Amino acid sequence: MTQSYDVKDLSLASQGLSRIIWAEQEMPVLRLVRERFERERPLAGLRVSACLHVTSETANLMRTLQAGGADCVLCASNPLSTQDDVAAALVSQFEIPVYAIKGEDNETYYRHIEAALDHRPHLTMDDGADVVSTLHRSRRELLDGVIGGTEETTTGVIRLRAMQQQGQLAYPIIAVNDADTKHLFDNRYGTGQSTIDGVIRATNVLIAGKTFVVCGYGWCSRGIAMRAKGMGANVIVTEVNPLRALEAVMDGYRVMPLLEAAPLGDLFVTATGDINVIDAPHFERMKDGAIVANSGHFNVELNLEALRAMATEVVRVREFVEQYTLPDGRHINVLAEGRLVNLAAAEGHPSAVMDMSFANQALSSEYIAAHHASLDKAVYRVPLDIDMRIAELKLRAMGIAIDTLTEEQERYLRSWEEGT
Repeated sequence: MTQSYDVKDLSLASQGLSRIIWAEQEMPVLRLVRERFERERPLAGLRVSACLHVTSETANLMRTLQAGGADCVLCASNPLSTQDDVAAALVSQFEIPVYAIKGEDNETYYRHIEAALDHRPHLTMDDGADVVSTLHRSRRELLDGVIGGTEETTTGVIRLRAMQQQGQLAYPIIAVNDADTKHLFDNRYGTGQSTIDGVIRATNVLIAGKTFVVCGYGWCSRGIAMRAKGMGANVIVTEVNPLRALEAVMDGYRVMPLLEAAPLGDLFVTATGDINVIDAPHFERMKDGAIVANSGHFNVELNLEALRAMATEVVRVREFVEQYTLPDGRHINVLAEGRLVNLAAAEGHPSAVMDMSFANQALSSEYIAAHHASLDKAVYRVPLDIDMRIAELKLRAMGIAIDTLTEEQERYLRSWEEGT
């Protein structure tokens, strides 16, 4: 290898390879894309700097981009989400430079992002927009060489649209998160299952019978609320958007302001993409033993600085549980340092949903490679034909057939003359 890397331990590679192969069994769409990429090499000659959660699923995406001819470098998109054995396998088995160590501090995290940018990318691939924001803020000399990028998360898309509105975005980016085959499945079913998984692994608490407060009711929060309800929790939803709040009511959940929910909840999970969703006034009203977690991309959803200032003591009572003792003796338990609990305390989304999300990443990268010259410096949705193709491939892989329109039906849908 000509490039360096920074992973925890290369001796973990064989274990990581087993995990990568296991995940691939549940990723038939991405496998089909990789097989075509090997034949056609649509990314030949392109350097890709990817800032993603370093998991077994991500490893299969990197293999797909590599098969398409891309020269890839990968860094972590969160300090606690890296699977160290997978990082080692990517370096030693697939010769993909990786800069990621589970538990790295913020200085190391941003040093790794800088290392990924030293690759001088033509394409960026982000999960939270940290590579894009770093590139625009401090590595602007590289911008002329970038033809486009992709973004995986709701949080990242929010940041990128803000950059576009302010006239700061320097190249086109496809919002993979906005694809129906991404947010309807990854966000809802993936986040729902993996968040509950992370909470249980971190605490081993029984969900049934608990009052479970879900902050927000976007696609991720919908999935969390659905899974918590399915496990017997009494779910409360808090929202600022009246349409989403109304939808939560119609879906059978109690809806109220977070200040009212604070003294009722046994467990709290945020997934909004905003800052200080759970703040000092909410912590002040929580019951003894309340468990607080975040499933949004950044840990800013919980105001942990305010909680730390309120506390008389902070003790790590389990691997992913920090217990804050308040002056009146109450305890508030924060999971995974407020970072996204599904990846920090568990293994992230199941491979079957990441199959579609990462197929979107791969095919969107191919689209940018072919069409970047005609794209504006803006945030784009995934092209509809890519979205539909991925859905078709997923159904086919699951052995499910669907109907097709007859010529008569297609003609009727194109007409306006015929009524009742």
